[in-house]
Amino acid sequence: MDNPNQLSKIRHTLAHLTAAAVRQLWPGSQNSIGPAIENGFYQDFEIAGAITEKDLPKIEKKIRQLIPQWTHFEKKEVSKEEALKEFAWNKYKTELIQEFAQEGKKLTFHNSPGFIDLCKGGHVEHPNKEIKPDAFKLTHIAGAYWRGNEKNKMLTRIYGVAFENKEELEKHLAMLAEAEKRDHKILGPKLDLFTFSEKVGAGLPLWTPKGTLIRDLLDGYVWELRKKIGYQKVEIPHITKKDLYETSGHWDKFKDDLFKINTRDGHLFAMKPMNCPHHTQIYARKMWSYRELPQRYSSTTMVYRDEQTGELSGLARVLSITQDDAHVFCRFDQVKEELAAIWDKVVEPFYKSVGFKLKLRLSLRDPMHPERYLGDASRWLQAEEILRDLAKERKVEFFEGLGEAAFYGPKLDFLATDSLGRQWQVATIQLDMVMPERFDLYCVDEKGQHERVVMLHAAIMGSIERFMSILIEHTAGAFPLWLSPAQAIVLPISKKQNVYARKVLKELTSAIPDLRIEIDDRDESVGKKIREASMQKIPYQVILGEKEMKSKKITIRTREGKDLGSMLLKKFAGKIQTEIEKKK
Repeated sequence: MDNPNQLSKIRHTLAHLTAAAVRQLWPGSQNSIGPAIENGFYQDFEIAGAITEKDLPKIEKKIRQLIPQWTHFEKKEVSKEEALKEFAWNKYKTELIQEFAQEGKKLTFHNSPGFIDLCKGGHVEHPNKEIKPDAFKLTHIAGAYWRGNEKNKMLTRIYGVAFENKEELEKHLAMLAEAEKRDHKILGPKLDLFTFSEKVGAGLPLWTPKGTLIRDLLDGYVWELRKKIGYQKVEIPHITKKDLYETSGHWDKFKDDLFKINTRDGHLFAMKPMNCPHHTQIYARKMWSYRELPQRYSSTTMVYRDEQTGELSGLARVLSITQDDAHVFCRFDQVKEELAAIWDKVVEPFYKSVGFKLKLRLSLRDPMHPERYLGDASRWLQAEEILRDLAKERKVEFFEGLGEAAFYGPKLDFLATDSLGRQWQVATIQLDMVMPERFDLYCVDEKGQHERVVMLHAAIMGSIERFMSILIEHTAGAFPLWLSPAQAIVLPISKKQNVYARKVLKELTSAIPDLRIEIDDRDESVGKKIREASMQKIPYQVILGEKEMKSKKITIRTREGKDLGSMLLKKFAGKIQTEIEKKK
């Protein structure tokens, strides 16, 4: 749609229509809020009765009956008393009215024929003319705490999607259907990559041998790239005294998100929610000359954040987060070179190896809300300009995101577009001139004076758990050859070929010692073996029958079902060795 604001208005209007429909179908229901969101809308209710997703078609039908009647919206500014009287039946609207009045905000109704709602606006002027009845769909129901607070009542949230026309809706629904097939919460366990246990707890994934192998391969490649540009590994504990986070500023910002531990002797510790404060203390262990900078530390380790149970989602939102974290301590005139090295030598080759194209967001502070950030405003501007200059020098497309900065500094955030066209924030490089100040980190300069250092934060995958959820859905579990838990499988057609199959297996592992190859010599049909190997997304199937035994060759089939024909074993070994080395 040429006018995204118009589409947002359509979606917001449909949220009102959903409220009207539910109130007619379930009299006594109380609607609370209903905003437009990406691709659609939602509306929250306290439903007077039971409702399930089987009821969504009934609600859709009622909405379509209402659309022709909604000829216009009438805006009406009202007093607090008028608003409270109108919504005496609705405790959620009453709470909002009281709050808005106390804050001095205007109270406005936006009324359509037969429906009154408290709203500041943002609708289409003529719903009956501007909303196409076949261009929206209610998709699912979820629980949502009132105002996002788990101490409040759980409401029923009805989600919908809406577009300008039927064609765009159908395109989006097709994408959702494909996304459902690729859902990592289904594919991951099916491919035996991870599991969850009620005895361990929600949001705490357990990684199987196959899943752990992929994690280790990914992290190993990140380390291989970092090592080439001078990083050193460090290790840190999983807990810390409260004092560390008070100094860093994290305690004031995030104390409600921390897991806390009270020791027997009265100390308060926290499970680490990030690694950077610990790394400052490794740097602070001694006095550094300017000649010894930069100091580059790398550590892949778990951090822990106390998320609400209702917000947990597979690997995408967890309590235990593995960060491939690194921090650089350097002089100010070394910042640009260090940032460029991370970008060019780590971020770009890594994401090329997993098949993602990247887009850049320059994440800046919001000058309208300086209270959200630490540090001097002039230093912030200076830091932001360094990142902007670097992006311009790279001649890459980028956009600026006000309010997306970390509380201690601006960021270069890399966004990956997956095979379904969805965009995800992945790698991040952050410039921090606040934490060195708070921890009094310095080097000794050429004149023997103390010089404040700068700190860079760089996470390539960020959260390995979340990255794995994106990668599984991007590839539908068909990982690049270098990442696949099993890279090839030998499939003898019958028992007669079992001896030859084991010989082929031995020769392939001899040619490529690290090759991850399996053999399926069960007394089953070759068709069944092929189906099961394809379902497990094994890249190459080595088919062996009488013909292959006589010719001393092998027939190769891909997991997608493509027949590569027969070839000498040596040729196949060379082919996959090259693919693995090039990380294809």
